[in-house]
Amino acid sequence: MHKNLNLPSKEKSRPSFLQMVKKSALSFFSIMPMLIGVIGLVGLFQALVTPQMLATLFQGIPFVDTLIGTVTGGISAGHPILSYVLGGELLKQGVSLYAVTAFVLSWVTLGLIQIPMEVEVFGRHFTLYRNIIAFVFTLIIAIATTFTVQLLS
Repeated sequence: MHKNLNLPSKEKSRPSFLQMVKKSALSFFSIMPMLIGVIGLVGLFQALVTPQMLATLFQGIPFVDTLIGTVTGGISAGHPILSYVLGGELLKQGVSLYAVTAFVLSWVTLGLIQIPMEVEVFGRHFTLYRNIIAFVFTLIIAIATTFTVQLLS
């Protein structure tokens, strides 16, 4: 028969619920100033930049427009639903589908304005890799989507 040996437990003691809430609250309050700054920048951008201003950036060359759309969408920030409205306005202004698709995709996936806050929360390496991958795939998906739409039309 076995003797009951007093071996140390393999499980580490877990923090209590209150300790976890306290740690989460402290983390939230530590990023609050940066969060307020990001919200302020987003509000300024939306108030100062119009679809007509954005439409003047595009040149009518598919790859160049895709690149410009990706960069401007990544710099822009706001609610994803607004990107569709803005994309519709850009299409009405005569901007190519390449540019609008890239703009909408990067608006939702990149968010360069939020990089400082993202670095603070997730770390520099994760933020860098995520944004590089999002940038590359935005270009690829925008070109593939537009090509597919043109093929099926």
